[in-house]
Amino acid sequence: MSELIPKLAAILKKKSNIGSQIKGLAIVTLGLFMNSLGWTAFLMPGEIVGGGISGVAALIFYATGIPAGYPYLLINVVLIGIAIKMLGANFGIKTIYSVIVLAFFLTVLQKLITEPIIKDAFMATILGSLLAGAGVGIVFSQGGSTGGTDVIAMIVNKYRNISPGKVILYCDVFIIGSSYILFQSMEKLVYGFVMMGVVAYTIDLVLNGSKQSIQITIFSKSSNSIAEKIVNEISRGVTVINGEGYFTKTPTKILITVVRKNEAPMVHRIVKEVDPDAFISQGQVMGVYGKGFDEIRG
Repeated sequence: MSELIPKLAAILKKKSNIGSQIKGLAIVTLGLFMNSLGWTAFLMPGEIVGGGISGVAALIFYATGIPAGYPYLLINVVLIGIAIKMLGANFGIKTIYSVIVLAFFLTVLQKLITEPIIKDAFMATILGSLLAGAGVGIVFSQGGSTGGTDVIAMIVNKYRNISPGKVILYCDVFIIGSSYILFQSMEKLVYGFVMMGVVAYTIDLVLNGSKQSIQITIFSKSSNSIAEKIVNEISRGVTVINGEGYFTKTPTKILITVVRKNEAPMVHRIVKEVDPDAFISQGQVMGVYGKGFDEIRG
């Protein structure tokens, strides 16, 4: 019986890991669908060129009529092949999966969506960029990658002291700038750079939105009860500082806690339940590092 329990625990742990991986791939698939929908429903019908290999695939489509999924897949296969040869087989299954699935979605959706959903070019650029950026952000949040210029950046970074971010930026600027040769239109060129900015902002928003933190300072006569509830119900630490009211000259305890943005309403609820007359101030903090938050990086 004693040997059976560890075996059952191992089986349950393995099933849990498999379930977690399946869930991760499902979320990645949703992100890839959103990204491809942004391109095929809004950006490509408006002849907007963005960055990355998707932008290159869009340029090829505009010039030749070849569905974007084919050149996207072909270019990524070549890049990943070169990267494996130069950097080693360090690419996860999610990257290869993402490239194949995104190429599939681009091909299928391009056949299904034959007319522009929105004819206004600026609105199409904004909506398409939001969808594309949110999709990439979701993929990144699960540890995946859509390949493309990310792979180029890793290759260049190995042999030259240039940050991956700069390499990706240079690639995107070059790809978008190339659209002027094809369209001879400054307007489309500007829309391309607008897309680049919106996509970058949306990716950051998706990745960092859930990580935003709030520092809350609480002044209350029932500080002990409030602190106890915050620790037990939200599992967040509380720092107690001894203070004194200037006008009343009475000693008071000041509570300081740092929580995620979505946990702030729970703190407010606790304070209201314990002491409706408490005084609260809160402010958004740029970064929180340590136990329960982000890892400290040197």
